[in-house]
Amino acid sequence: MADVAAHAGVSAQTVSRVVNGSPRVDPQTRARVEEAMAALGYRIHRAAQALRTGRTRTIGLVVSTLATVGNSRMLQAVCAAAEARDYAIVVVTATADSGIRPAFSRLHDRAVDGAIVLNEATRLVQLAGTTGDMPLVVVDAEPAAHLVTVQTDHADGARTATAHLLAGGAATVHHLAGPADSFAAAERERGWRAALAEAGAVVPEPVRGDWGSRSGAAAAVLLGDATAVFAANDQMALGLLHGFADLGRRVPNDVAVVGFDDVPEAVDYLPPLTTVRQDFDALAERAVSRLIDLAEGAGPRDAASDSLAEVLGAELIVRDSSRPAPGA
Repeated sequence: MADVAAHAGVSAQTVSRVVNGSPRVDPQTRARVEEAMAALGYRIHRAAQALRTGRTRTIGLVVSTLATVGNSRMLQAVCAAAEARDYAIVVVTATADSGIRPAFSRLHDRAVDGAIVLNEATRLVQLAGTTGDMPLVVVDAEPAAHLVTVQTDHADGARTATAHLLAGGAATVHHLAGPADSFAAAERERGWRAALAEAGAVVPEPVRGDWGSRSGAAAAVLLGDATAVFAANDQMALGLLHGFADLGRRVPNDVAVVGFDDVPEAVDYLPPLTTVRQDFDALAERAVSRLIDLAEGAGPRDAASDSLAEVLGAELIVRDSSRPAPGA
């Protein structure tokens, strides 16, 4: 550190502030110190830094599975948001069979500064009631008095999607729902029901899938007489498109379809999929930011959000799967 200070023409204390991410450093000075660190091959000794500060700059990420598109995209987004803040990620899994406590035990063993719990795993946290003194942010969970939550407004996105299909002339909209134990699936179903109730439309019995495209394809048979379907995610919508094609039903002329998530491939579906876009990058950035605030002692409420529960909006992206071709 003394060598870096001499090379940059600053004090060792200034180098220390740069190393520890202090905001009390002039940007030009910071750049000069970082250039000196690069030139001399100086690397921060994270283990020694952790012993001194009591923090490892590591975030735990708890998931139930990485097989779903939503979880894998959130993992990628959380990793990017953490890297931008110079934090590393440790991923552990928790299932209904194993419970949440073994996952948190593994994170405690690795001395993470806090943890983010994703999607289906959030229900296990709520059932456990407590996870000790570890700072915690849960993504997509029912707001609770003791938990900081960040979520997409699934219900409003689903309501908008359903209203869009009704506005296209459908007498009612069928729903291909997600798993029964998923908070996001329940919220999307709630928004679908609300839109139908507001329109005075019949509420059909939902068909339930497992987030995968095969369950969507199987659902096509059960939804054979539907003229409009809101699918709880894009993967099931993809299967639905294939299933309807196998039945000789044209999308959107015979049946309109809307998904949820706006996966990158949605624009390449045949036809391109109308879907509700949730901003995974913004969701991850808020989760990481709020967790770091907690780890650094900022408290459960921060300057950017005066609430334990933070909700981000979703946007309907209209493509060909919900609008008949001209003259069709």
